Amino acid sequence: MKPSENKQTTILIADDHPVIREGLIKIIEQDNTFKIIARAKEGIEAARLITEERPDLAILDISMPGKNGLDIIREIKDKNQTTQFIILTMYRDEEYFNAAMDLGVKGYLLKDNAVDELISCLKTVADGRHYICPTISEYLLKQNTTLKKTSVFDNLTSTEIQVLKLISHNKTSKQIAEELFISVRTVQNHRNNICHKLDLHGPNKLLEFALKNKSLL
Repeated sequence: MKPSENKQTTILIADDHPVIREGLIKIIEQDNTFKIIARAKEGIEAARLITEERPDLAILDISMPGKNGLDIIREIKDKNQTTQFIILTMYRDEEYFNAAMDLGVKGYLLKDNAVDELISCLKTVADGRHYICPTISEYLLKQNTTLKKTSVFDNLTSTEIQVLKLISHNKTSKQIAEELFISVRTVQNHRNNICHKLDLHGPNKLLEFALKNKSLL
């Protein structure tokens, strides 16, 4: 959703803390490319106003009375509405972050950074791109990478990891055998062992897993 040069991007903001809510509104109102069309102090009111006013962007506190930000997004998504969502939170919580990403949230902003980053976040999301607060992005991505490396690959041997890495480069069993100086049958045994350890079933699941986790290998 890219706004035209003459069209203001309409915004709803919902936060149960009046000082934060009004402070953010003042920041937004300094940029004439945006227009606040609704404000809410709790979740049920926010969901109703999003449905009625259909703003281009909705900035939602993740924790509010009535309904939290994620519950509101689930409700609105079920109505096939085009509003894009930005989550505003004080929590550096992987569970909230992952839940928000799974719901298609376009912006994720920590309250501590909101004053400096809000306008950049709004412009990025209005342009159809994702904005994740750099502070939480670095924190969660490092944490998530560490968790993935620890939990997923710990049970694999070094040779199995080598095989998986070569699979992620679309190498055939024959090519892997030649590169590692082992037999094709041994490669196949490694593939079977990896599938068993990672609980992967189906002809393409190993390749899908390898491609998905290529950056971690």
